Amino acid sequence: MRSSAFYTISQPHIFKQQLLAWAQQHREVVWLDSNNYNQKYTSFDAILAVDAFTAIQTDYYKAFEDLSSYRRATADWIFGYLSYDLKNDTEQLSSNNFDGLGFSDLFFFQPKKLFVLKGNQLEMLYLPLCDDELQDDFNEISNQNLEIGSKLPATINRQPIIIQQRIPKESYLDKAEQMLEHIFRGDIYEANFCMEFYAEDTVINPLDVYSKLNAISEPPFAVYLKNYKSYLLSASPERYIRKEGSKVISQPIKGTARRSADAIEDEAIKSTLTVNEKERSENIMIVDLVRNDLSHTAADKSVKVEELCEAYTFKQVHHLISTIVSEVNDDLLPEEVLKTSFPMGSMTGAPKISAMQIIEELEETKRGLYSGAVGYFTPEGDFDFNVVIRSILYNEQNGYVSFSVGSAITVEAAPENEYEECLLKAKAMHQVLQDNL
Repeated sequence: MRSSAFYTISQPHIFKQQLLAWAQQHREVVWLDSNNYNQKYTSFDAILAVDAFTAIQTDYYKAFEDLSSYRRATADWIFGYLSYDLKNDTEQLSSNNFDGLGFSDLFFFQPKKLFVLKGNQLEMLYLPLCDDELQDDFNEISNQNLEIGSKLPATINRQPIIIQQRIPKESYLDKAEQMLEHIFRGDIYEANFCMEFYAEDTVINPLDVYSKLNAISEPPFAVYLKNYKSYLLSASPERYIRKEGSKVISQPIKGTARRSADAIEDEAIKSTLTVNEKERSENIMIVDLVRNDLSHTAADKSVKVEELCEAYTFKQVHHLISTIVSEVNDDLLPEEVLKTSFPMGSMTGAPKISAMQIIEELEETKRGLYSGAVGYFTPEGDFDFNVVIRSILYNEQNGYVSFSVGSAITVEAAPENEYEECLLKAKAMHQVLQDNL
């Protein structure tokens, strides 16, 4: 049982910055921020978990089984991630591509200290072994100087970050053509093809990079994750899957259009997106895949499409988002919902197993945490996970920085256009890293 304390926050926006700055002293940190995005399914504006009391860190072998045992043993809040390569636990697949990051396939921890922010109300939930620190921690957070630690220490030699592209343009175009050949043969209908950008022997300030990346788009599923010297800095707009009570919700994104400063033009762009055949077909294919995934654990006739290709507006872009829901029985283990739907359809393709086999063959980097998921379980067994996209990963120990981007290859895809889409998606992360000095 956790001890709790409640506070009213006069400036939630400033307090969120202070809270995350304060968290840097801890070895384990998960920060989930909705950026106050108005959405139907949500429990809080932001949540912070720090300092592991217990933890599980493992490779893909029997990972979901081990996660289930760990969650039931703690019977508490746990936070962490599922890497894309857990596919090897759910199917007869492998991951043999280059991995410069070396993150574990799965990591979760039971935090000693938990902070839940909704509106101007803060709830602090501490385990009994540290509940005498509640008031002192609140005071320390409230007095946090945001100028401290915002830049690299003066002792560090500030060198320009040299970002390299794992797959050169000509090779990318050739691989995209091979993907299309698979589609023409009927092996797959759609696949998400990704490539990595990376830098070696690099030093960055993770909090500063995250803050800049988040400020660009202010997405509803932003994440700052720290596991000792491994970092995820994510500006994800996409939910993978959520469970609240007996209801399961999945919200894949497929379909994107730019924003305009002119309100009339902006609305016209949004309207055009909703009738764009290519964008809609990509989305609908993934909806069918998600419906199939959810049917493995759903009660009879409970899988429904609540929204199909609904246009949502974000700070930088419009997206087409579909919402698929199902009901599950009370005796179903929550991990079964994850195991039978992971990795998410929007980052794999259809049919899913064939798409993942072809992805492994044509991509050149082990995806790892990219296109995986970060989130939490509640003590009641509910959960919420994002999709790890628009994210920078950093191994402080070996100085390796990585970010990946991808696009959906369908029968209508033009490799040159898909390549340009990847460069466009990489632009913000590229710029944030160049501004790190």
